[in-house]
Amino acid sequence: MHSSIGTSLLVFASIFLGLVPALATPESGNDDFPAGDNDIISRDVAIIGGGASGTFAAVRLRERGKTVVLIERDDHLGGHTHTYYDSDGTPIDYGVWVYSDYPVSRSFFAHFNITLTTEFLNGNPEATQRVDFRTGQPVAPPVGNVVEAMTRYTQILLQYPYLMDGWDLPYPVPEDLLLSFQDFIEKHDLQAAIETLALYMQGFGEVLQLPAVYVMKLFHLGVVQGVQTGFLRPASRANSDLYRAAEGELRDDLLLSSTVAHIQRSAEDSGPQQIVVRTPKGQQRVQADKVIVTIPPLLGELENFDLDERESEIFGRFDNNSYFPAILRMSGLPGNGTQFVNKAPETPYNIAPVPSTHVFEPTASRDLWTAFFGGGSAPISSKQARQTILDNALSLRAAGYPISDPEIVAFRPHVPYALHVSSEDIADGFYRDLYGLQGYRNTFYTGAAFHSHDSAETWKFTENLLNERVLMD
Repeated sequence: MHSSIGTSLLVFASIFLGLVPALATPESGNDDFPAGDNDIISRDVAIIGGGASGTFAAVRLRERGKTVVLIERDDHLGGHTHTYYDSDGTPIDYGVWVYSDYPVSRSFFAHFNITLTTEFLNGNPEATQRVDFRTGQPVAPPVGNVVEAMTRYTQILLQYPYLMDGWDLPYPVPEDLLLSFQDFIEKHDLQAAIETLALYMQGFGEVLQLPAVYVMKLFHLGVVQGVQTGFLRPASRANSDLYRAAEGELRDDLLLSSTVAHIQRSAEDSGPQQIVVRTPKGQQRVQADKVIVTIPPLLGELENFDLDERESEIFGRFDNNSYFPAILRMSGLPGNGTQFVNKAPETPYNIAPVPSTHVFEPTASRDLWTAFFGGGSAPISSKQARQTILDNALSLRAAGYPISDPEIVAFRPHVPYALHVSSEDIADGFYRDLYGLQGYRNTFYTGAAFHSHDSAETWKFTENLLNERVLMD
């Protein structure tokens, strides 16, 4: 489950479980293909992007007897999975946190002999502090019956089970899915649940204006089930263990710190795909029968791809946000599991405007706190995000907490993040057109933009894509 999901789980649990019984960015340039055929990496499938879905695809294809090469711009696999180790060795995950308990989740960890534990996120609702991070002033909690509102929300989810499998929507698209999140809340009398649902959408910008379907895709039935019966997590409490194990297995099929310099894709069944990759050792030529793309399908991310008019028109319709998880060292805050949630008293439902820090969460280490900053769709630099996180933390002094000067000890930009389109585009068949690109020019797609910001969900989606398309075409 991705950081935007994981970071709000404690908040969700404290509000809901506490009350309810169990119910590859390419670099610029258009490099020519190296001459000659020496040192060509020739594989059945080339995978671009080594996050959750790309790593999973590489491991599963090798299990199925296919040869692969995995190209990743970072110096490690895992995408949005980040683990920080305190001075005493305590691991603190500040990206992906927990996973829905699906068979595909258990089998992926079992492949690497990683022991899992069940995580019950029972929080203390009385420990949640709602504060305006601009001023340090307290903000009143939401009113209404959260239990009843969440029950109504779950009943609505049950009407749209296909949202669990991707974006294979019916047409015309049901009205509920196209409503703005604010109109959806008001139509179904879910005001008491909006704090829970909105916190779950961290990183998605101005959430009240977002089409409701994006909320339903992220706070899905698997999350509801996990709240009741528990989520999965490595017993080590370090989610990065999965990807370090994958790096060891994929060693000879892995190009880290590498980006696509140029790609030349042939028409279907007319020859292999040619890719020039910039690696730390220089340019590397890759040849593959098929390509799987898992990086965000934005024009800026794909500028060195040989996109045609059809692909460019579809990918060019995406908008995106920015999201920055961090770990702060600061003393002076309560050690009883208190969470600090950002609120704005002048806005509808007190939802804090972006850019801002959504929440400060306690960790297993006494003076370390996770912070999750949402930048919205407007460009924002890492420097700006870091400074705003620090300023937001300092506001807690005005709330009466004698905190020390905060220090950011870990920080990761998730940019671009939360790709989305308008309700009008969804109604006009955007996702039907997007899915129509599967297999086009021997290229296949998976990742958050094609399903959800949720690791277990993308593994499930990727498994189906491999079985139904990649291994069949």
